[in-house]
Amino acid sequence: MRITSFKNMYIAELQELRNVEEQLADAFLRMAEMVSHPSLKYALTYQRERTQTQRQWLDEILRLHGGNRQTHTDQAMEALILESEKMATMVAGDELRDAALIASAQKIGHYKIAAYGSAAALAGQLDLRDDQRELHLGLIEEREVDSLLTQVAKQEVNQDARAA
Repeated sequence: MRITSFKNMYIAELQELRNVEEQLADAFLRMAEMVSHPSLKYALTYQRERTQTQRQWLDEILRLHGGNRQTHTDQAMEALILESEKMATMVAGDELRDAALIASAQKIGHYKIAAYGSAAALAGQLDLRDDQRELHLGLIEEREVDSLLTQVAKQEVNQDARAA
């Protein structure tokens, strides 16, 4: 697919971001089922809930702009999810798996931070202030989840993993 305008590029970014959220709804559920620390399970479950909400409002933004919500598969996210699942099977013991899953979830989160930031910047360039505001809120939520995961890692999971 050849993109012929800046607005079409923005729509393609939204489609990609929407697909990221779609892929992650299932991935975060699988990750949450693998963890042993209750606070990490909570963080991953919370992230899954946020992912579902974000996907819904991305659907709405795409609908408003006439974009098809299912035209793009984000292969980078597919690879990040695959690597997360592979890492979870490579480590021995619950404590190490939890630490590995936090690292994986943060890699995924940082990808999402970049995606939301890029989409918000494009919306701003197009003077789509409502879109920009919503995308910026998604960016803030991603940063909050990253902070929560860092806190869980530092206060609980990594200490237990080191001791294992």
